[in-house]
Order: sequence, then C-alpha cells, then structure tokens
Amino acid sequence: MGSFPNHIFRTYDIRGIVGREITDDLSREIGQAFGTFMSKKSKKTIGVSCDVRPSSSSLLESLINGLLSTGMQVIRFGELATPVNYYSLHNPNLNIEAAIQITGSHNPSEYNGFKITYDGKPFFGDDIQLLYNMILNNDFIQGNGTCSDYNIITDYDNMIVNKIKISKKIKVAMDCGNAAGCLNAPNLYNKFNLELLELFCDVDGTFPNHHPDPTVDSNLTDLQKFVVENNCDIGVAFDGDADRIVAVDEKGGIIRSDILMAVFLPYILDPGDSIVYDVKCSKALEDTILKYQGIPIMWKTGHSLIKNKMKEEKAKLGGEMSGHIFFADDYYGYDDAIYVGLRLIQLLSESNIKLSEMVSDIPKYFSTPELRLDCIDDEQKNKIMDEAFKYFSSRYDFSNIDGIRLKLDEGWALIRCSNTQPVIVCRMEASTEDLLASYKKMVLDKLYSLGIKNENL
Repeated sequence: MGSFPNHIFRTYDIRGIVGREITDDLSREIGQAFGTFMSKKSKKTIGVSCDVRPSSSSLLESLINGLLSTGMQVIRFGELATPVNYYSLHNPNLNIEAAIQITGSHNPSEYNGFKITYDGKPFFGDDIQLLYNMILNNDFIQGNGTCSDYNIITDYDNMIVNKIKISKKIKVAMDCGNAAGCLNAPNLYNKFNLELLELFCDVDGTFPNHHPDPTVDSNLTDLQKFVVENNCDIGVAFDGDADRIVAVDEKGGIIRSDILMAVFLPYILDPGDSIVYDVKCSKALEDTILKYQGIPIMWKTGHSLIKNKMKEEKAKLGGEMSGHIFFADDYYGYDDAIYVGLRLIQLLSESNIKLSEMVSDIPKYFSTPELRLDCIDDEQKNKIMDEAFKYFSSRYDFSNIDGIRLKLDEGWALIRCSNTQPVIVCRMEASTEDLLASYKKMVLDKLYSLGIKNENL
C-alpha cells in the first residue's frame, strides 16, 4: 500500500495534490477498494471517466486496473465532463450500477480527485471513510474483470437535444475555462438555434487563462467584457468539470446560482412545490419561492447533501450558492452546468425581455462574497466555531442547520466550518450596503478576537 494522508478522503469526494497526495498507486487502491465494496453488494458494472488535467488519464488507467483486479465489469468512457459521467447511470443503453469520475473540479491543475456515484446516489461521508479503511487494511477481494469502451457523449448530446427547444435566435458567449466542458459543450450548443461565441473553449488542462472556478469574480472578467463587446444576450461560464455554472447578463452583470434559481421559479414552480437550497443562498431566493407559493427548504451545504434532500422532499429544483443547480422536473436531479445553461437560453428564447430585466424583478440585497478564514488546523477551527456559536446563539435568533445563520433585522450572517479544509466560512447579506458593512464587522471582529488571523477581508 502506498502512503497517503487521510485528509484527502473528504466529506464529498477524494481530492488532493497530484504526486504528493493523489498518485497512480492510490488510484489503483481506490479501484480495489470500490470494486471490493461493489462485489460485496453483488454489483458488477461500473462506468469510469476523467477530466482533461495532465494527470487524469494515467489516474484513470490505474483506477481501471484496480477495479479489474476485483472482478468488475468496467466501461471506460474516456475524457468527459462530470455530468456526462452522471448521465451514464440513467442511460437506457447501458446497465451501469456505479460511476467514478476522476476530476479536480474547480481547483488548480496540480489537484485531482474522485467523484463517486453508487446506486443512483452520491457516494460520500461514511462511505468514503469505509474505502479509506479498506485501503488502510489492504482489505481487497481478488477477481478477473473485463473492460470495454463506450462513446457516451453521443448518447448524452442526443438526450439533451430531445429536451431543449430554442424558439428564437439567441447570441451566447461560452467560457469553458479550457476545461472538461470543452469536450462537448460547444458542439452540443451549436446543434441549437443560437449563435455561439467561444472563449477559452480549447482543451488545456493546465488552465492557462484562468482557474476554472466561475464563483471567483476575477475569473469572469474576460467573459463579462466579451459579452458586452460582442452584444451577446447571455454568457455562461463552467467550472473545471462542468457541473457548476455562473451566468453573465447582456450588460456584463454576474448572476450567481441562487439568483439563477429565482429566475427559473416563475416558469417551473407550482403552488406547494418544495425548493431546496443551501444556507449560503440569498434571502432573495426565499422571497421568490414564497412569492410563487412554494415551500422554501434551507439545507446543509454540499452537492451530495442537497441532492439527497431533494429526493426526500420530491423537490423540482435545488441548488447551492457555489454554482450547483439541480433540475428534477424534466431532468435527473444531478448538477449539470451544460444543461442548466441551455435551460436558461431556452427561457430567454421564450421571453420578450432581456436577462438583466428578469433579474431586476428579484428582490435586491447586498451581500459579501464567501469569506474564507484560515485556521491553523481542524482543532482550532472547531474550537473557534464552538465559541462563536455560544456567543452569537445567546444574542440572536438563529438557524443551526449548518453552522449558525443569524437572523438579523434586515439580513443575515452565516458562520460555518468548511467540511473539507481547516477554514471557517462566512457570508453576510443585508438590505443596504451600510448595514452589510456593520454585519460584516460584527462577525469578523468576534472571530478575530477568538484567534482567527486578521487578513483584512
């Protein structure tokens, strides 16, 4: 067994730095562990794929070797965006019982990792720790598996073409960030009634133009400028594995996923429908859900947790502030930025108003970006969080679904521990900029007093 740090076995996936934490040896052992897990569940067939990072192809082959050594029937899809991998579990031409995507998601190119889906649900939390313990104890079965190749992109594209109808010509700018979305998103979009202008849509897994993380404003400046200069109706930006999306309106304004969800609501929400969203989302989303007589359900951050909660509540729509949006009305309930972008373009094509006008109908609040406060280690993170909870919970009404979200006079403030790093995450929102500044100061001053290093956020 190779050596590896246990912190890479995270809540939602397995992720770390290539060469130091993520190696071909570890990938093979993950294949052995997951193949053993499947065999014990009397499951055999698994689809595997990877993103476009320089390390991904080698990691994929090592993963396959590990799976084959346990007797699995492996279907290799090659390089894909993550939502195409997810689709394999719903593809009527296949009989896939599990899927693994090798991807570093939105992280810089030196990172990589594994996203696992099993039995139609995300494989996370305790299940990932189970794999860790199997690897630790070399607890693998032996077998002789088979491997075949399958071009699933064609099936995926055909499925999307059958679901989306663009009723009038829309001018679209697309920023794939040189990442996995390049593999099929431009070609797919060109099958519809739209004029596509491509930005950073050539594959380069070193991401030379910007990190493929559209939730960071600085990564969107090129797209914003491009949309305005070319008189586009909309711009869409995907993250590294194309499961997260941020949109840009015709004026260059950034529209994050919580506001995008609010834009969709009038067109899909029936009275009494549940909508699931995470604790970082704007109150504007809750306001809009209530306006259309829906049931707002705030839940824990994490795409796996949101997906599972949606199934439990039979929700048509769910999402996170981080860019994940999940349609379950006429789709499969997983996060697919390529599909969400087309749903938004379809909406524009059916409307007589511009995207910025759609957004203007949504209540306006002022908010901070996600503030990430570094701690020395998880022990300090948890200690500071405990002290912060005691202090704020004794002074304000709050929700403790995930961390503590303070209910303030004209807004809210969130303090929560990252599930994946020694980081405390904060976000604040208020009805005015002055109030926002005061909420931010109130929360940060307290956290600084508890030992968080002041980085002048």
